[in-house]
Amino acid sequence: LEVLVDEGMIENSATLGAYFLDELKKLKTGAVKEMRGRGLMLAIELVEGAGGARPVIEALQARGVLAKDTHENTLRIAPPLVITKDEVDWALEQIAAVLPA
Repeated sequence: LEVLVDEGMIENSATLGAYFLDELKKLKTGAVKEMRGRGLMLAIELVEGAGGARPVIEALQARGVLAKDTHENTLRIAPPLVITKDEVDWALEQIAAVLPA
């Protein structure tokens, strides 16, 4: 617990989580039903006809981003608490490249 506080991981999670979610919401695609999150625990829910989350997850993995598909149409994104803004920006580029139109 001391490490979480001493290394500012809680603040990093709050700050970069809000930034990550705000930037995700700027992505223009009709395939997204909802984007939500708290801290660095984020979710992108796809609409029913978008083909499901699994193909998106596999495309992200091929680009070096690990995420989890849940409930068929939802992508769960949970980066490490020590993630940097540059890494968030890179992940956003990868996500934008693979989300269905």
